Amino acid sequence: MHGMGFSRLAFAFLVLLSFFCTRATAQYNVERLIMSGRVAVYYEDYILGIQYFNQAIALKPQLYEAWQMRAVAKFHLDDYRGAEADASEAINLNPYITLLYDLRGISRIRQENYEGAIADYTKALSFDPSNQNFWYNRAACRVEMKDYERAHLELDTIIGRWKKYASPYLLKSEAYLQQKDTLKGTEWLNKALDVDPYNAEAWRVRACISMSRDEWKDADEYFSKAIHLKPKKAGNYVNRALARLRLNNLRGSMSDYNLALDLEPNNFLAHYNRGLLRQQVGDDNNAIEDFNYVLSLEPNNMMALFNRATLLEQTGDLKAAIRDYTQVIEEFPNFWTGLHHRAACYRRLGMTAKAELDEFRILKAQNEKHLGKQPRWSRNKLAAMRKKSEIDPNKYDQIVVEDETSGEHEYKSEYRGKVQNRRVESQYQPYMALSLFEYSNAMTNYHPFVVEVDVVNKLLSGLKLTVSTLSTHLSNEEIKRQFAVADTLSNMLSANTQHPSAATYLARSVAYCIGQNYGDALKDVDIYLQQNPNSALGWWQRAVCNARMADYENGADPQTAQLRFKSVNADFEKAESLDNDNAYILYSHGTFLAHQQNYDKAIVYFTRAIELDSRFAEAYFNRGMVYLYKGDKVKGTADLSKAGELGLYSAYSIIKTNNKK
Repeated sequence: MHGMGFSRLAFAFLVLLSFFCTRATAQYNVERLIMSGRVAVYYEDYILGIQYFNQAIALKPQLYEAWQMRAVAKFHLDDYRGAEADASEAINLNPYITLLYDLRGISRIRQENYEGAIADYTKALSFDPSNQNFWYNRAACRVEMKDYERAHLELDTIIGRWKKYASPYLLKSEAYLQQKDTLKGTEWLNKALDVDPYNAEAWRVRACISMSRDEWKDADEYFSKAIHLKPKKAGNYVNRALARLRLNNLRGSMSDYNLALDLEPNNFLAHYNRGLLRQQVGDDNNAIEDFNYVLSLEPNNMMALFNRATLLEQTGDLKAAIRDYTQVIEEFPNFWTGLHHRAACYRRLGMTAKAELDEFRILKAQNEKHLGKQPRWSRNKLAAMRKKSEIDPNKYDQIVVEDETSGEHEYKSEYRGKVQNRRVESQYQPYMALSLFEYSNAMTNYHPFVVEVDVVNKLLSGLKLTVSTLSTHLSNEEIKRQFAVADTLSNMLSANTQHPSAATYLARSVAYCIGQNYGDALKDVDIYLQQNPNSALGWWQRAVCNARMADYENGADPQTAQLRFKSVNADFEKAESLDNDNAYILYSHGTFLAHQQNYDKAIVYFTRAIELDSRFAEAYFNRGMVYLYKGDKVKGTADLSKAGELGLYSAYSIIKTNNKK
């Protein structure tokens, strides 16, 4: 009996132990799924991330984090409705997490549900009343809802608390402009520019005000400033193109449409207006391609259809032209210009009876209608514009503008940018190069030093160049300083045209390079090298600018990319021949080779750099990454560990990620 009792007790214990083990395993599985999902989102593989979060939710639907992270993944896939639904579920599970309200708020903004977003930001402010972004987003939503009175009160509060924050000044300006109070709108716009003269959006708004007043020269100038400060916004190029058209600068206008489409290939206005412009200068086949693209976006756009028809007629594709003309005429039976063109096509094809039917319809309705070949654009034609929503077939050849010129508000949120802007980069450390900013990592006693930099600094008044990592993620203060330095140096060079300082050109090249304006950076460093052909510093600067261009162009035309790669390697080799003990040049060359997946040669350069400077954290880091990519986890982990020891603590995150993998 005693033995039987013990057996039952042992059996019960085993069952209980099995139960707890099962629960522990389930818990571990969910945590592992969420971690895997986070890693997927970290690498911007949002679809994979959603799959992991789906599994985690199926196992433990009461964990808010899985719902939150799935909402983040959906948000970055532009599934704002799905993101809102998941964020709402996360809030139901844990209503005390402030960022959940921000996530749902920005998702609602993307759906133009401004009232719902206001409720979210009001709740978020009850938890975090000093959060500048929450205040701004709520005020911006009130402007969108045209609740101007409350918007102005809230913006006054924001300005009272953060006087050097330019965005609320600009938002007040936009609100007044929407209220048709141009005087106050301009006044607040000027205040915004006083606070931050490098605010691209403020210059865009000023340009739009100039456009509304038909001040086209000013509009061109202000859009140019906005583009200089933020060169990757397609809308600014489209609007500047319009201003340049009104100034009869057709070449500049065409260039702007091309640039806009490089940045935003689906831009309707750029394709449509470039098509009209190409038609005007006789580039008919390319104009047809533009209208083909417009019609792929909007198959029933009658204006684009008629323009394509006229081009098809001019290039001899008469049957296709008749097809397009017929579709337009069916929509607008009294469009006499269309009937005239179709009749001409019928006659050229020998279809006389059909041509006469169209001609009879025209004669019957209009005895005196000037019909003929489209005239060249006069100044009056350049001044003719129609709104995008305006459908009038007689305005088929007029430049199209947006119905509203106001831009999208740049809402401030943890979730607004891409994930890669916030995560620890699982990639190489940046190039080392000349900089305007002091080098820093956790080991504050390490300062890169190059003798030639001190020599150049003695030739510069009031400015000091340094050697630092060339980061693409600048803070707002660094962005302002970079633009201010570039402008100051430009003024110095303009004031001293007889004997411009070569060192000033080098310094401006550095400022341009930091701002990713590589074209002008290369021009300036070339001027410096003409006067200082044996400067290792100049060849190093040129090599890094070229390398950044090569990284940007990666995947472009193979021949162009190959020429750039040869140029980069030649520049680095020239710099190394002039200063063969410079660890930073060797490191930068190795980094470029690593980007090109030339791993063995990259390791040679990183190793030489480390031999010259045993405390060079970035060299250990990048060599470690190369080893990992080659599959040598032991050497890779050892190098990353050393980089972490020397102050690059992000290396530990990568070690941890790879250990989990």
